[in-house]
Amino acid sequence: MYVFNREAYEKRMEWYKDARFGMFIHWGLYSIPARGEWVRSTEEMPKEEYMKYFEEFNPTDYDPKQWAKAAKDAGMKYVVLTAKHHDGFCLYDSQYTDFKSTNTKCGRDLVAEFVEAVRAEGLKVGLYFTLLDWYHDDYPHYGDKIHPMRNNENYKNDSRNFDNYLTYMHNQIREICTNYGKLDVLWFDFSYDDMRGEKWKAAELIQMVRSLQPDVIIDNRLEVSGEGYGSLASGNPTPYHGDFVSPEQMIPPNGIQDVNGNDIAWEACVTMNNNWGFCAVDHYFKPASMLIKKLVECVSKGGNMLLNVGPDARGRIPEKSMEILSVIGKWMRDNSESIYGCGKAGIDKPEFGRVTRNGNRLYFHLYENSIGPVPLLGIKKEEVEAIRYLATGAEVPVSTSWVHSDYPDIVFADLGPDPILPDEIDTVLEVVLKE
Repeated sequence: MYVFNREAYEKRMEWYKDARFGMFIHWGLYSIPARGEWVRSTEEMPKEEYMKYFEEFNPTDYDPKQWAKAAKDAGMKYVVLTAKHHDGFCLYDSQYTDFKSTNTKCGRDLVAEFVEAVRAEGLKVGLYFTLLDWYHDDYPHYGDKIHPMRNNENYKNDSRNFDNYLTYMHNQIREICTNYGKLDVLWFDFSYDDMRGEKWKAAELIQMVRSLQPDVIIDNRLEVSGEGYGSLASGNPTPYHGDFVSPEQMIPPNGIQDVNGNDIAWEACVTMNNNWGFCAVDHYFKPASMLIKKLVECVSKGGNMLLNVGPDARGRIPEKSMEILSVIGKWMRDNSESIYGCGKAGIDKPEFGRVTRNGNRLYFHLYENSIGPVPLLGIKKEEVEAIRYLATGAEVPVSTSWVHSDYPDIVFADLGPDPILPDEIDTVLEVVLKE
């Protein structure tokens, strides 16, 4: 039986806490109706109607090498793909179902190509696997909270055998953990109502997963959904505790702590627009400048960001998403040292932006300039060895101006006469403290 081992846990989490930034990819049959990945549920669409997308699916432009390159160029360190989403359709060649990509016009194991492409770029590989399945006959239909046929009395559950479904689900997860080499992240989704924990035979499932993938990092959604922390935060982890907490579409106000007040690992999963899967009419994209600042916010609170793209029916990441990734990538090429390996700074958030830290290096993220020299609160003059612009390495002197003579205990950085910051999104000052 699995017993929580703090030393083993911390060791497998090292790369993840260093990476800080990953790409989420939601993609499947739902890219054809292009109304989001929950289209079957929200429209209470019968299986027979949904099957037309299965017959049509043929993403002729699918090139995971381009996806992986886009992630790397954006400064991301790991990529998580939906191997199977709630509709039950598999992007891989599962022997336990006919509802899979190899049986479409496409005729390819898309996961196999994905993991090869991501590894080739030197990135960590993650696969998402849903605990739900709206296609499988033994999954609860009528009366379920979210099944497409939840309100249709013709789909009552009298003849359904949930144990059959669990055997099927466990077998598919065994395939995922066996057939695609070393996995770095396994992202389960999600628990709700009484469908959580041992309802999924979670202890047995994790024992199997850990035997096949001992170093894989697993989210907390065998216990919770996008809300809830799970048992790692309780101080009494279950055998199926998550390795990190997975807040969805929000950033925790103060990071996340366990019951003893200790920081625990977390990852905010965030969409670029308002849908995970491709949605043709959703043009509400977050600006790149906002997403850069939200990444910094996550890191400054001790967390990661998993930023989503939803490729279209042909297999292409939308042009707007690529434009955003390009801007993020340009900023990361200059400033990634303030992200990778960084975390909480241990000083209060400044008015002009945020602070991240890696050892004796503090990174002050300036979103706006000050009137006069910039106050760097939380450090002492005698502690400062050097201040540099992170992007260029140019020295930033400690100010000796008379204008702040009333504040002798505060370090002020002299950015010169130009009121416009070098980087209008986020200008980063690297402050090296004496060791």
